[in-house]
Amino acid sequence: MRLPNAAHEGHPWVISQIVSDFQLLDVWALPTPGGPDDFDALLEVMASLDPANGESRVSRALFRLRFCLGRWFGWDDATRKLPVPGRIETSLSARLPEELRGTATGLAVGAARFAPLYRTDDEWAAEISNSTVHGVLHMAWVDQGEGIYRGQMGVYVKTRGPLGATYMALI
Repeated sequence: MRLPNAAHEGHPWVISQIVSDFQLLDVWALPTPGGPDDFDALLEVMASLDPANGESRVSRALFRLRFCLGRWFGWDDATRKLPVPGRIETSLSARLPEELRGTATGLAVGAARFAPLYRTDDEWAAEISNSTVHGVLHMAWVDQGEGIYRGQMGVYVKTRGPLGATYMALI
């Protein structure tokens, strides 16, 4: 279920310090009820998702089309290390507090080509950089009270020029 941005911005997440110059594009409540120690299970499920080969024909078609366009136009060339738009750094890992560096190793969202940034007890973030955007996927484990938690996902972006702005308008 889509949530207002304020539902994500109202938490003191570490991510807000790292992406203060990014736009929070989407916030989603995930149907993942669990207890305080179930965040790992949510992250494992997220890491295993492959929407380009999933059950939904629409999802498969859209992701395959996007990946195909990316190949044709060179949008996703991993050999090019593009700077964060408006900055010189190529990764947000340079913005991480020292104690969070290296905390997200071992968990990657491979199908979507995200590079893990950091992990805490209730947050996980990863970034993606291509010719259209520099984006961040932020997963959080939100206390609902009475020992019940649920997943929440925020998507942050910085577009790259007119191509990125047009791309984001289309999706």
